[in-house]
Amino acid sequence: MSQQADLAETFLRGLQDRICAAIEQVDGRARFEEDAWQRAAGGGGRTRVLRDGAVFEQAGVNFSRVSGHPLPPSATAHRPELAGGSFIATGVSLVLHPNNPHVPTTHANVRYFEASKDGVEPAWWFGGGFDLTPFYPVDEDVRHWHTVARDLCEPYGADVYPRYKKWCDEYFYLKHRDETRGVGGLFYDDLNEGGFERCFAFTQAVGQGFLDAYLPIVARRKDTPYGEREREFQLYRRGRYVEFNLVYDRGTLFGLQSGGRTESILMSLPPRVRFEYAYTPEAGSAEAKLVDYLRPRDWL
Repeated sequence: MSQQADLAETFLRGLQDRICAAIEQVDGRARFEEDAWQRAAGGGGRTRVLRDGAVFEQAGVNFSRVSGHPLPPSATAHRPELAGGSFIATGVSLVLHPNNPHVPTTHANVRYFEASKDGVEPAWWFGGGFDLTPFYPVDEDVRHWHTVARDLCEPYGADVYPRYKKWCDEYFYLKHRDETRGVGGLFYDDLNEGGFERCFAFTQAVGQGFLDAYLPIVARRKDTPYGEREREFQLYRRGRYVEFNLVYDRGTLFGLQSGGRTESILMSLPPRVRFEYAYTPEAGSAEAKLVDYLRPRDWL
């Protein structure tokens, strides 16, 4: 099955290159620095981080291909029969933290996984998606985001967007806060229905569709004026991002459990963040408006 992993890896390396080039062009000032790393147990990756840009305070775009044994608990939670087996995992994961509070934070990930164990039929699957976390949401932006998501899903069936949109709402949900992490998007995992070629094509569509979904929003909002109030609210809301990634995120858990490179795994965290005890936004304020967006709804 490693030939499939090789095909996925070739696409993912190219996807990292394209996304980094596009982000550098939009930012116009900063460039990505790359750390190439090797993992003692097998595999390695390229971590690229852009810092202190004109548009992005920090942008991280990771590629990795790792292999090893045994499978981490986070990977066998839904496939207990593979516990103790070997694995190959390759993927691209990114998180972009803009300077301007009016530009949403965003995350995207596409990945491929293989698992094998003596006496058990080998398994492979794809996963991924993208989601948007605005601090000062604009309906036009949210509709655009979900329109791109719906349109890239359409060739694969009318039920695909509603299913993966719902999965995103349910996955990026902070149970202890009773709110979604943002306005959602797409999320899927364990995808192997219809064969490798179809699943790979869909994953390519998701990876390539991310820039179409995000860059027009950046262009519309990056020059919106803001002050200390908006900046402080952005930093406060980034705290929820930290809470989700450290408490719930399967990718973070898999990386740490599989002995991945800690700096690469945690590059998703914002460079600056603040926590405030029992914060409540002023009634009727722009900050209070965000609460209405942190519930699943049909944006289209």
